[in-house]
Amino acid sequence: MKTTIRTSVGFCLLLVLTTLSRAADELPVGIVVEKPADGPFVKTERGYMVPYEAVIPGTEVTYKMIPIAGGIATVGSPKDEADRLDSEGPQFEVEIKPFWMGQYEVTWAEYKSYMAMHDIFKGFQTHKLRPFTEDKNSLIISAPSNLYDTSFTYRNGEEPELPAVSMSQYAAKQYTKWLSLMSERFYRLPTEAEWEYACRAGTKTAFHFGDDPADLDDYGWHYGNSNETTHHVGQKKPNPWGLYDMYGNACEWVLDGMLEDGYARFGGKRVSTADALVKTKKLFPRVVRGGYYDLDPQDCRSASRLASSDDEWRGEDPNIPLSPWWFTSGPALGVGMRLVRPLEDSMPLKEKEEFWKADVQIVIDDVNFRIDEEGRGARGFVDKLLPKAIIELREKE
Repeated sequence: MKTTIRTSVGFCLLLVLTTLSRAADELPVGIVVEKPADGPFVKTERGYMVPYEAVIPGTEVTYKMIPIAGGIATVGSPKDEADRLDSEGPQFEVEIKPFWMGQYEVTWAEYKSYMAMHDIFKGFQTHKLRPFTEDKNSLIISAPSNLYDTSFTYRNGEEPELPAVSMSQYAAKQYTKWLSLMSERFYRLPTEAEWEYACRAGTKTAFHFGDDPADLDDYGWHYGNSNETTHHVGQKKPNPWGLYDMYGNACEWVLDGMLEDGYARFGGKRVSTADALVKTKKLFPRVVRGGYYDLDPQDCRSASRLASSDDEWRGEDPNIPLSPWWFTSGPALGVGMRLVRPLEDSMPLKEKEEFWKADVQIVIDDVNFRIDEEGRGARGFVDKLLPKAIIELREKE
C-alpha cells in the first residue's frame, strides 16, 4: 500500500513538473513564470516580462530588450517650460500598454545584417532559390540599395557598436519587418507617445535626471561633448528604466508624422496609444526623438521633437529619383532607430503590416523604379527558413 501511494505521489509530482516545463517552453521569449529575484521585471497575466538578449537569426549579432510597464504617458512640454516650442504642446495623456524596448539604439552591426539582404536576394534570383509565389506576398521586404557613396553614410564611422544612422523611416520600418519575420516576434518602431513615456521613465522634469541641461554630460552625447560625431552605444549612464542614449548620440525614428499645430488635435485629453499615433500621407515632415550629437542640450529634452526635412536631409543625394532608403546630409547623419516589441502581438500579419509598409505612394513608386528599372535595391521574402536558405546560397557561390 505504501509503495502504491509513493508511486502515485511520484507520478503526480512528475506530471506537475512536466506541465510546468512545457508551460515554460511555450512562453514567449522575455516571459518567465517565476518572479525574478532581482533586475527589472513587469508582472503580467502570462508571467513576468524580463530583459532578454537575442541573436539575429543566421548571424552572431545580438540585441538587448528591456521590459516597460504600461501606464499613463504625459506627452509634450508644460506651458511654463522655458524652452517649450509650439510643436511640443499642449500636453496630453496617452494610455500605454506594456512593451519591450531596445536597451540601445540599433547599431551598425545589427543594421548591416539587414543591408546584406541586398546581395543575398540578388543571389537567390541568380540561382533560382526561394521564388516568389502568391502566398509569400505578405512576407516580402525590400533591401536597401548598396551605397552609392559610402562617404555620406559613414561620415561618422561604421564601427559595429556605433548607432546605425541616415536610414529613411521606410527603411527603418522594413528593418523591423525583416527582424520580425525571421524571429517570429513582432518588432516595430515606437509611437511617439511610447518613446516619450520610456524616455521620461516616470519623471516629469525636462530630462529624466532633472531640469539642468548641464547634467546631460553624464547621460548623453550632445554638441558640447561629442566632438560632432556619434559614439559607441551604452557609454553614458542609463535612464531609470535601463535605457541608454535616449538623449543625444543619434535621434530615433518614431512612427508619427509632425503636425503644424503640435498636439492641438488632442486638446489635452487622455487617449489610447492607437489614437495618439499621428498617421500621415505626407513624406515630410515626420518625427524623430531624443536629439543627436550636434544639438545643444536643451534640444535633447524628453519632450524635444525634430521634424524630417526634404531639402535639408536629401540635399546631397546624387540619385534620381532620390533614394527611398537613405538620407545623405544635415541632421539625417545623426538619425537612427530603436526597437519596440509590444507584449500583445496576436494581431494578424495584415495588421502588423500597417507598421512596416510604405505609407505614401511616392515611396512605393521610387522603390519599384529603383528595383525594377535600375536594378538597385532588391526584394525577397522573409521567414524563419531564410537563414538556412542563405547557407544553401553560399554553398552554390
